[in-house]
Amino acid sequence: MHDTPHSIHEASGFRYVDEGPSDSSIPPIVLLHGMLGDLDNWTDTVSDLAAHGYRVLVPVLPVYDLPMSQTSVPGLTEYVRDFVDMLELDEVVLIGNSLGGHIALIYAIDYSDDVAALVLSGASGIYEVSMGTSTMRRQDRDFIRERAELTFYDPAHATDELVDDMLEIVNDRPRAVRLIKMARSAEEEKVTEELSELDMPTLLVWGRDDVITPPDVAEEFRSRIEKAELHFIDKCGHAPMIEHPDTFNEVTIEFLEDCFGVAELVSSRTS
Repeated sequence: MHDTPHSIHEASGFRYVDEGPSDSSIPPIVLLHGMLGDLDNWTDTVSDLAAHGYRVLVPVLPVYDLPMSQTSVPGLTEYVRDFVDMLELDEVVLIGNSLGGHIALIYAIDYSDDVAALVLSGASGIYEVSMGTSTMRRQDRDFIRERAELTFYDPAHATDELVDDMLEIVNDRPRAVRLIKMARSAEEEKVTEELSELDMPTLLVWGRDDVITPPDVAEEFRSRIEKAELHFIDKCGHAPMIEHPDTFNEVTIEFLEDCFGVAELVSSRTS
């Protein structure tokens, strides 16, 4: 994992970022990264949300560290539930990208009374195009770079550092085995039929050029979730908060203000 500009807290076996006011009447926001992601994915979003008066929490998801029997999307969902319980939070807003969005969806289905709102970006759970994680050629740097570039509209975001991280994962057998198991779980744990049960405000922020969860996935989420609204970002792939953080954050903050009246809260806090 890369260094993050935000302080990392450790408690009860959890590692997480905790920024923004802890005394806000607005439900705290929990950010959930994807399968090959980490805290760095949310650096700009954490800063912007905290500056707007939200408490923002980002747990490190143990994608490669759970016992094999728990290495699954439901297993990570229960990990997030344990994290929320550890902090004694009654209600949260979940924001998830890719696998993190899938976790947010299962959490919202299982614990609907405890989720005030959802923001999903490139979420799995309906279908996604495989990145070939089960067949990654371990020593082939060019192949790994090609897989990494699929995540983005602009391949420049597939940096040498990201490629190095992916190579390290696929060459570490215990982590690689868990990566494959988690990818298979994401394919199997479909939530399509349960989406109509969700009644919390939901924002879908999608890259118009996402080739992993293409735009028609976003359209199906919108059609199946009763209170969903969809915003596409042009020239953007599977990770809008990395490629277009300003736009992602602006759309998300506007949605949260509509839900919770935060613009007025921030004004009163700063006056």
